[in-house]
Amino acid sequence: MERLIQYTSYKVGGLLLSFILLVFAMLLSMSLGQTTIPFSTTIEALLFYDSSVTEHVIVMTSRLTRTLIAMTVGASLAIAGTLMQALTRNPLASPDLLGVNAGALFFIVLSLTYLSMNSLQQYMWMGFLGAAIAGVFVFLLGSIGRDGLSPLRIILAGAAISALFASGTQGLLVIDEQSIQSILFWMAGSVSGRNLEMLFSVLPYIGAVSIIALFLGRPINILLSGEDVAKGLGQRTWLIKIIIGIVVIVLAGGAVAVAGAIGFIGLIVPHIVKGLIGTDHRWVIPFSAITGATLLLFADVVARLVIMPQEVPIGVMTAIIGAPFFVYIARKGLKRDE
Repeated sequence: MERLIQYTSYKVGGLLLSFILLVFAMLLSMSLGQTTIPFSTTIEALLFYDSSVTEHVIVMTSRLTRTLIAMTVGASLAIAGTLMQALTRNPLASPDLLGVNAGALFFIVLSLTYLSMNSLQQYMWMGFLGAAIAGVFVFLLGSIGRDGLSPLRIILAGAAISALFASGTQGLLVIDEQSIQSILFWMAGSVSGRNLEMLFSVLPYIGAVSIIALFLGRPINILLSGEDVAKGLGQRTWLIKIIIGIVVIVLAGGAVAVAGAIGFIGLIVPHIVKGLIGTDHRWVIPFSAITGATLLLFADVVARLVIMPQEVPIGVMTAIIGAPFFVYIARKGLKRDE
């Protein structure tokens, strides 16, 4: 009993520290840029906004929006990556590597170029549709064969579907060059230039499935103990898998609809969190949400400072961090199999 209390206290303390780091990242995001604003002025703008103070206007009209979007997208991708790795039992699984992001992006680009859609709500639904279709294709391809679904097959299927949708997106760009500028808005992967209307269009759906994800920790722990064990304990494994799939599709589709193709957050964060607190998904999921939001905020701050006054797309920054991490995890997995 005493050990359980210590374990819980450790996790709660870690969660609190993670939240404090997130708050610091938020202040950093709202303070740094072409115009550097002191933390005290940033806090003052949040609590006692004065439209006559230039720094207050910058914080409230531009940087606060950017910060909220980065937090939402980072948390969404991190939770989606955590759930995908649990569902597939594959440490390399994430929305971008399994084609979910590519599918969402393709359908958004398709809606821009050929379906004459021009509302954020329509882009959001197209993003959800593309993510769902890509996810279904990956699982169908990964399940073909006598041995059924395996970690290697699902990665290969994800690579194939990603390449398919990426080629389709590039084809649309070649056919309709006039839409390139508006399409690059999503292809570059960025939280710059977005507005709160975009966030509010997807926030109810992302918020709802994120709450559902927090209650999936215990079922996932049981599911990971083995299919037969889970069924023996009375778990309807097919229902849990369907719920996880829906949550991942909404989170990934919503993130792409707002910020475009931002990769590697869903891959990196679950490994960082599990390395710090273990594999109990009752804790991994909320830790991943906070860590994903924090990581994307830091990436955005670096992206806007590294070549000022211009900005590096945040998708490039996450790729710089994530590509070596992907190689490390892949090599680690190969060594384990030898």
